[in-house]
Amino acid sequence: MRRADRLFQIIQILRRSRRPVTGAALARELETSLRTVYRDMADLIAQRVPIRGEAGVGYVLDDGFDMPPLMLTAPELEAVLLGAQWVGGRGDPDLARAAQDVVAKIAQVIPENLRPFVSSSPLTAAGGPSAVRDALDMSQLRACMRDQRKVVLDYADEAGAVTRRVIWPVTVGYFDTTRVICAWCELRQAFRHFRTDRVVAAEFLSERYPGARAQLWAQWRRTLPDHEAGADAGDKA
Repeated sequence: MRRADRLFQIIQILRRSRRPVTGAALARELETSLRTVYRDMADLIAQRVPIRGEAGVGYVLDDGFDMPPLMLTAPELEAVLLGAQWVGGRGDPDLARAAQDVVAKIAQVIPENLRPFVSSSPLTAAGGPSAVRDALDMSQLRACMRDQRKVVLDYADEAGAVTRRVIWPVTVGYFDTTRVICAWCELRQAFRHFRTDRVVAAEFLSERYPGARAQLWAQWRRTLPDHEAGADAGDKA
């Protein structure tokens, strides 16, 4: 690996980690020596990259630091394109269009040598079974999640019985054939999962739920079993 690529990769590793990363961990991932890592860290700090830490303790990258936009490696570009293909084939219409727009924007600004990856990516997301149709406006649901607003659902269970729920949407799970809303349910006073194709009606409120979505998301994650919630989670609403 070229030294410039290695310095770039060190920043990427620190950026994605929420905890201090030791020199030994960096050396393992970069497949280089610990001595080289320490020398690289010293060079980055000398170049005013806001890295804090020391040998034997670990290193962190200060919040707010960013590199010039879209300095993507070939594997990173392949990952973005593969994800965009998957979303384009399985997301709702607005999300699928957004995925296409992202690819178009990337194609305009990446270096010339990477542009062939966009027009003829070596990776392809295979087509899956046809997804069931959403029974609510997913773009409005995503806006509610961003704004931390409540949503009212008329929801049909597996037997067809309909109940009205006021929910605090946390996230949406996208599966091959279904989409599942993960939310705090005021009726059940617990986290519940709702399949989007079983929503009979939805009302998107201006009322915000208390607290921050990040905290709600962390609470929801703690309720999950060792395996992730499956596509049948909507049966447990």
